[in-house]
Amino acid sequence: MASASTLTSDAQQGLAGRRIVVTRARAQANALAQRIEELGGEIFEFPTIEIQPPEDFTAFDAAVRNIESYDWLIFTSVNGVAPFLDRLGRCGKDEGLLAGINVGAIGPETAKTLEGAGIKAELVPQQFQAEGILETLSPAMMRGKRVLMPRAAKAREILPDTLRQWGATVDVVVAYQTVLPAPDTAPLARLIHARAIDAITFTSSSTVSNFVRLFQQQKLSEIVGDTPLACIGPITAKTVSDLGGTAQIVAQEFTIPGLVAALVDFFGRSDRSPRRGSEA
Repeated sequence: MASASTLTSDAQQGLAGRRIVVTRARAQANALAQRIEELGGEIFEFPTIEIQPPEDFTAFDAAVRNIESYDWLIFTSVNGVAPFLDRLGRCGKDEGLLAGINVGAIGPETAKTLEGAGIKAELVPQQFQAEGILETLSPAMMRGKRVLMPRAAKAREILPDTLRQWGATVDVVVAYQTVLPAPDTAPLARLIHARAIDAITFTSSSTVSNFVRLFQQQKLSEIVGDTPLACIGPITAKTVSDLGGTAQIVAQEFTIPGLVAALVDFFGRSDRSPRRGSEA
């Protein structure tokens, strides 16, 4: 399978003629959409998530005002970076105060965004999920440490719970919330029924669960039929399974380039013709 980094030279038109659904939030979808289109694919945007500010910044601001008291600052998503920087400025602080704090980022996209703000993430695990961070740390390293974690209102608790079990004090503050948009499902339903969609991509568990909710809580397989489902990683793929579907495509590298590489690899091995011609 071509790696995400070598894909450009290996498969320049690997998605030619493929119509692919992007369910990522509209504000986040550009990188995925652009990469698919560069490889000859056609995007059908169907965002199942909207990202909005939290309703209350009290706890967030209290933590930021005492940022110097933390030993670790861990970002579990790129979405937490901009809100953190915004609250830092509003609280009269600046990035220079982070010099003595260990910064962790679950994935390279998050680390790159931090770097753009002049913040170096010392910890970027090989496995781009909470378990990857935990494999890099240890109870001895974290005992007695203070950890700040700006993240979504709803997220898996494995990282803060484990760090607390290891003896760390973990403050989880809500940096953003994801809400359910209200797109018209009829156009996509017609294309799926006409077998005119080649794949539906999911970049988080929330994109999957919201997709099912938008189609009025039907079982996932009943919504998509035999349309291939592509997931950014095994946790998202498990959510697909839990909601009655099967992820035929799962990225080996849990990033957007990794997801695109998995799509190219799948269609490169598939005898399926692009479905566009079968649209009713």
